[in-house]
Amino acid sequence: MNGQTDVPALRWGFVGTGGIANAMANVVATTPMAALRAVSSRRRTSADEFADRYDVALRFHDWQAMLESGDIDAIYVATPTSVREEISIAAANAGKHVLAEKPFASSASVKRIIEACRRNDVAFMDGTHFVHHPRHHAIKDGMAELVGSPWSVASAFQFGLQDRSDIRYNTELEPMGAIGDAGWYNMRAALEYLPGDAVPDSVEAVLRRDEETGAAIGGSGVFQFTDGSTTTWNCGFDSGALVMDLCITGFEGVINIDNFLSQDEDGSARYFYKRGSWGPDVIREDRHVESGLSGAALMFEDFAVIAARAELREDFAWATLHTQKLLDACWEAAMRA
Repeated sequence: MNGQTDVPALRWGFVGTGGIANAMANVVATTPMAALRAVSSRRRTSADEFADRYDVALRFHDWQAMLESGDIDAIYVATPTSVREEISIAAANAGKHVLAEKPFASSASVKRIIEACRRNDVAFMDGTHFVHHPRHHAIKDGMAELVGSPWSVASAFQFGLQDRSDIRYNTELEPMGAIGDAGWYNMRAALEYLPGDAVPDSVEAVLRRDEETGAAIGGSGVFQFTDGSTTTWNCGFDSGALVMDLCITGFEGVINIDNFLSQDEDGSARYFYKRGSWGPDVIREDRHVESGLSGAALMFEDFAVIAARAELREDFAWATLHTQKLLDACWEAAMRA
């Protein structure tokens, strides 16, 4: 879908001025298919500082007022999870396309957002970047040849975050903590790379909590799906180093990525596969996938394409809903443990 240069640039309004909004403002500047026109924050000074930093023409301290603007086509919802549904549905009802950060409050919340977007003929997508990069498509297209039928996905997304003033330590605004923030990617990897409809047959999960705030700062678990495939995962804010590992195991071979959520500075990315167990039978091949843009930039370009068609892409909506369903199942299992 990428590379549709004949698609007009979407005029974006950002709701939120936190770290992820700043990161995406820099991303928008790398693609001609997106233009940042407005920003909203509850704090007027935050909106002003953000607008000055990224040369944004319109600034609001009320997101409802921004939705009334005729100068924006789409909304990027970079707010705490607790208010994401309200803003997303209001944006859809105002005729604005919706790109929302993740996670969501629940799968029921996702369903309501999707229905609002479908009812208003606007595009909807969650902010998962890696699925838009050509490495992801290369792996999915080559899966049968490289590994045969995959039966296991093992993933880890861990990093250090000890700042308790960070919103992710706030159990009211981000109730799932690291499980929602980082674990989303573990769930999405299982959904993308395992066969079938990712319906869990059994779920085991444990949490690690911060003693001072009670926030979930890490977790581990395993899913077994109804087709017999499994996924094991680790995520958290309590790692001494950044880890973004992914291993896809099939009966014919294995695919490994040591940075499945990021790319090189030039937008390219790598993965390798191996086959055989010992000695001369072992085959290992490193593969390099070229791309002039990051996965995040390609996400904005893909979004512009579906917005130009004024349609809800059902496959994107399905992926968001079922990722959240896996996340909900994980959280419920951890609460029972």
